[in-house]
Amino acid sequence: MPVIASSRRRLVRTLAVAGTGVAVVALPLFGATSASAAPSAQTTTAASTTAYPDNLDGWIREAMDVMAQNGIPGSYDSIHRNIMRESSGNPAAINLWDSNAAKGTPSKGLLQVIDPTFQAYHVPGTAFDPFDPVANIAAACNYAADRYGSIDNVFGAY
Repeated sequence: MPVIASSRRRLVRTLAVAGTGVAVVALPLFGATSASAAPSAQTTTAASTTAYPDNLDGWIREAMDVMAQNGIPGSYDSIHRNIMRESSGNPAAINLWDSNAAKGTPSKGLLQVIDPTFQAYHVPGTAFDPFDPVANIAAACNYAADRYGSIDNVFGAY
């Protein structure tokens, strides 16, 4: 049974945010005899990062950022509600007893996605692993958006 490697869970996820500029201004040195002694003002562009904690809150927030970039709707509260119902927040959860498992395709991860659904609704930019928390959330929300309009409309097993 695949599980998330402990080193994977310890990683702090980062997301580059493009377009953030930081102005750097050079001031003249004390004792400079002319303005030419000081370099002209420069502007540099620096990428800022958003760090997500390696826990349920961080996984949901990172998935929501990925979803926003891909036009996938869903609110934090709805994602959290469905995760708690489906897996109690365990990214390594696997259902070995329901009808999907009986057919050989057990539900996996935070939102209990079966492999064919995960493959069909995988969101680019996330790991291709149904046990990866962010990939699982994004794929499940992508599926829910296609089928129900949004994960916000899911109040039971889906």
